[in-house]
This record gives sequence, C-alpha cells and structure tokens, in this order.
Amino acid sequence: MDIMAYWKLFKFLTSSLGVILQIPAWGAFFYYIGISFAGWFRRKEPDAKNFPLKHRFALIVPSHNEEKVVGKIVTNLKSLDYPGDLYDIFVIADNCTDSTARVAKEFGANVMERADNARKGKGYSLEWMFARLFQMEKQYDAVCIFDADNLASPNFLLEMNKHLSMGHKVVQGYLDSKNPFDSWIAANNSIAFWISNRMFQLPRYYLGLSNVLGGTGMMIATDVLKQIGWGATCLTEDLEFTIKVALRGMKVYWSHNAVAYDEKPLTLQQSIQQRIRWMQGQADCIARFFMPLARRAIQKKDMIAFDLAAYLIQPLIVVVNFFCLVMGVFFMIAAPQPTIAGVSPDLLSLFFLGLLYINVIFLILEQRYSLKTLAFFLTFPFYNLTWAPIVVKGFWNKNKKEWSHTLHTRVLDLAEISHANKA
Repeated sequence: MDIMAYWKLFKFLTSSLGVILQIPAWGAFFYYIGISFAGWFRRKEPDAKNFPLKHRFALIVPSHNEEKVVGKIVTNLKSLDYPGDLYDIFVIADNCTDSTARVAKEFGANVMERADNARKGKGYSLEWMFARLFQMEKQYDAVCIFDADNLASPNFLLEMNKHLSMGHKVVQGYLDSKNPFDSWIAANNSIAFWISNRMFQLPRYYLGLSNVLGGTGMMIATDVLKQIGWGATCLTEDLEFTIKVALRGMKVYWSHNAVAYDEKPLTLQQSIQQRIRWMQGQADCIARFFMPLARRAIQKKDMIAFDLAAYLIQPLIVVVNFFCLVMGVFFMIAAPQPTIAGVSPDLLSLFFLGLLYINVIFLILEQRYSLKTLAFFLTFPFYNLTWAPIVVKGFWNKNKKEWSHTLHTRVLDLAEISHANKA
C-alpha cells in the first residue's frame, strides 16, 4: 500500500470517527437548544412586596484574604431593602493572613475566624460555619451565601423571602457581573454568565427542572441543611450540593430578580486557573454522582436527575467538538474532505461553531445588546475554544484537591456598577 492509500485510509477513518463522535454531541446541542426555548419569554412573577416579611436570614460571606473588598460587601448587605432585625451578616475569615477580620468587624459584620491548614477551601469553611450557626441562640429560617467580592441587589432578601413563602427551599439568584468591561476576559466571562442565566437557568425553572447552584447569591433553608447536611467540600461545592439535593428528591429553584454581582477575572491566566478548578470539581462530581443520577433517572423516571446527569458530562461534549473542529480544519486545508452519507465532517464542525452566534439572541433578550458588548462578543468563539484544553487539564488533575484562590481587587458600589454596565 503506497503513501496515498494510507493517507486516504487515515482521512476516511478520522472523518468517520468525527461523524460518529458528533452524533451524541449534536443530540446534546438540540436538547439544550430545545430546553432554552422555554426561557425566550419572561413570565410574570408574583410581586415580592406582597409577601409578609417574616423569614429570618443569616447572610454568610466566606473570605480568604479579602481585605480590599470585604468592606464593600458588608456595607452593601447592611443596606438591603429588608428589616434589619430579620437578618445578620457573618463573615468567615478563613485562614486569613491579612486584615480581612479587622476590616469586616470595622464595617459591622459578625466575624468568625477559622484556622485549619488541613481542610482548606470554601466548602470546608461553610461546613464549619453551619455547625456553629445551628448552635446559636438565635435561629434562622435560611442562609444566604455570598463571596467577598460580591454585591447584592437591594431586593435580594425580598425575593428570597418570597421564594421561602412559596415553599422553595433552595434558590439560586441571578449571577451578574461587577466588572463586565474591565478586559476582554472579564467581558467574555460576563457574556457567558448572561447567556447561561437566560438560556440555561431560567428555562429550567419554568420547566420544573432543577437549577444549578452557582456558589454565590444562593439561599438554602436551614431545615434542608439540618436534614441532609452540607457535606459539599469538593472544589465545586455548589454543584456537589445541587446533586445532593436532587438525589434526595428535591431541586434548586431560580430567582431572576435577586441579583448577585460577581467580580470576573481580568486576565486569561486568572480565568484559566479558575476554570481548571471548576473542571477538577466537575470531574470529581462525574466520578461520584453520574451513575447515581443515571440510575435515579431510569428507575424513577426522574427528569431532574436525567438533566443533571446530562449537565455533568457537558464538558466532555466540548472536547469532542473541539477535536472534530480541529480535524475538520486540518483536512479542509490539507485536501478536500471525503463525505460520509453526503455530509462533510469539517462542515458539521464549522456549522456547529457558527451556531454559537444564536447566543446573540439571548444577549438581546437579556437587554445586553450595547455596541461594547457586541464588540467583545466577536472574541467569544475564541474564549469558548479555550475551554477544551481547560477541560482536559481539569479532568487530568481531578484528584488534586487544593483550593486555588482568585485575587479580588475591584472595589465598587452598586451605583458604579450600574454606570459601568451602561458604558
């Protein structure tokens, strides 16, 4: 067999593999697009002001070396549009080597200092805090968790009070960006969250599926914590607890009106480091929870479990599509691509990449259609391409449990955020 025959065989086998791999990838794509249609039109929500203000909240802010930003979140939470005697603010100064504890106290928070070099990370600090919270004389109906770099919308507790009154025990608030235009990386991170809020989270709420906790801007009823425990200590404690809730026959609800503004990474290196940690945690969750979710989906015909199982393996679909795209571009440059059943795998890959631009619709629906946003969106496909090596790296290092801290430096208030978002 001459070299041309080997080349043709290689092209045929590779292109065939590309088509085969894309069958489940396209299935997942149409599944997610189909679900997203439920979020195209907003439904009218009950007015939070019509619910009696009766629930007591503990607002918990896990912090590690956050002296630059912790004062702003405490000031922000103290000014929420909710009776001050119905909520308290607790800052966890977790293994801090700076002045986080002192600053938080000066701004009026209840500070809980923790030192444990063996059990590091947000999940462990929350486990530690909940144990102490339940032993306090004052008891709370629910906890709300924020990161130290966050700010919350004034109506946040009004909305969570409404959800508790409606019987919703675990609720994720809308995750917005505090610094969407600080850099192209911050912009693309912001765009990803805006699209996810409208394309992924809102439709699942409307369809009765479970939403996914985002680590901040979330509310959990204390009776749920006491019933099933926290126990979420992996690198993605939010996803772990989401699954834990679902396996107990409950679900996470969504509040599109309760907003938590989060500081996005400024550089590609910071973003990669953060997303690798997310993928390490997701790989850990796949290893421990994919089969239990799949069994529950089959045995109990539980669509919530099925949907979460599909969500868990979404990063693998990203890698498959990246492989097909690379091979398609390679063959398109090297030589005309053979077709299988009349379809060219490279065109399939490029068409799939082109369909990312349907996300423009969701940006418009979320009223994020400024010229600056659309300009940054031109780099969004490249940002998405960086996910493939990040997924591989994260899955490869899934057994490395050490928490990596993201430095937060943007000191803003709500008025400054509103101005920045309109820029």
